[in-house]
Amino acid sequence: MSVKQERRDFIGLAFGAVAAVGGAATLVAVKKTWDPLPSVKAAGFTTVDLSPMKEGEMRQIEWRKKPIFVLKKDASMAPNDKRDIVVEGARYMVAIGLCTHLGCIPEWKPGKQVFVCACHGGEFDADGVNTFGPPPRPLDIPPFKIDGTKLVLGETSPEYEKLAAQA
Repeated sequence: MSVKQERRDFIGLAFGAVAAVGGAATLVAVKKTWDPLPSVKAAGFTTVDLSPMKEGEMRQIEWRKKPIFVLKKDASMAPNDKRDIVVEGARYMVAIGLCTHLGCIPEWKPGKQVFVCACHGGEFDADGVNTFGPPPRPLDIPPFKIDGTKLVLGETSPEYEKLAAQA
């Protein structure tokens, strides 16, 4: 009788061990399905080289399927310490290019030095600050990090935290 009891104990322990290993493997698999794919992680960052830009030039790039405006300010544009990014002495305005009213994409008018939203006539100055029309607030600043003459969008830095607190 004692042999059968020991055998039952062993079978119970073996079954418990197999169930524990299967449960752990299931939890690992579930966690892996929740993690973002490497391609999604890579799409979260965009690097922009600012060195070839000329004064007064405005570039529109894409970050996370959103338009980003990068404007290298020239001498005729007033500096704005609350919103400008300074890289090697040059000032840049960087903003998410979606109108804060309804999400339209404003157009840069270099002659007037304003961004104009065609939908409802909203205007933003060269700093991205709303100056006319229905937009309730300035253009949003995307998270960024300065790496030499490159701007890395999607990563926060002390410079970004400072601008986000002021703007």
